[in-house]
Amino acid sequence: MEKLQPQEHVKEIQKLAMSKIKRRELLKLLPIGAASISLPLFNESLIKQGLSFSDWVSETLYNPNQLAEVFTDSQVTEFKKFPYNTYDKDDPEVDLENWRLSVEGLVEKAGDYKLEQIQALPKYTQNVRHICIEGWDVIGNFAGAKLADFLKMIGADSKARFVEVICADYYYSSYDMASCLHPQTLLCYEMYGKPLDRGHGAPLRIHMPTKLGYKSCKYLISLRVSNILSKDKGFWEDQGYSWFAGI
Repeated sequence: MEKLQPQEHVKEIQKLAMSKIKRRELLKLLPIGAASISLPLFNESLIKQGLSFSDWVSETLYNPNQLAEVFTDSQVTEFKKFPYNTYDKDDPEVDLENWRLSVEGLVEKAGDYKLEQIQALPKYTQNVRHICIEGWDVIGNFAGAKLADFLKMIGADSKARFVEVICADYYYSSYDMASCLHPQTLLCYEMYGKPLDRGHGAPLRIHMPTKLGYKSCKYLISLRVSNILSKDKGFWEDQGYSWFAGI
């Protein structure tokens, strides 16, 4: 896959988004559309202001020490019952052998990182609930390095406010730094004791059990640390979804 610069990647996403959107994604947007019809006094600007205020409140009240519930192995959902769920396609055909995570922004050690370098960090395994905004949830087994440990390894600015990611399937999102430093936020490379398969985001995904599922980006190829959030905050966020998306 040809490597795109962040700005080019987002433009490509925006160009492809509506042509590739699936029926289930259209169904997700119905509540927003219904609100605009049933509440004619609320225009798009007011709706966006309301979402921004809600995100601000959620971020302000966020407790970085509050953990998501963890479960025993016997409570974990069977792997075959963990849905493959994407906005576009289940396999963007990542070249797994030559995959690299490109790191840039407010870091001391920008560059491309191999999966082996991430796997060399302490490994953590957790059984946590994954909640999809479509209405389903499962208890999954996830393993990987803490995103906080990786940010420390690359010398991320301790005062930086945001982390932005781009994925091989043209998905993208962004996060507040506090959520990235949460002890349960993983750069996940294993599920159920095995390397991620292609449907679940191989070779690397973010998993955040403190947020809704659409913030757990798959097929990571780029990570940027910044103090200024880009205009393009996230694929679904730019279409009206909550940016903070806390649970």
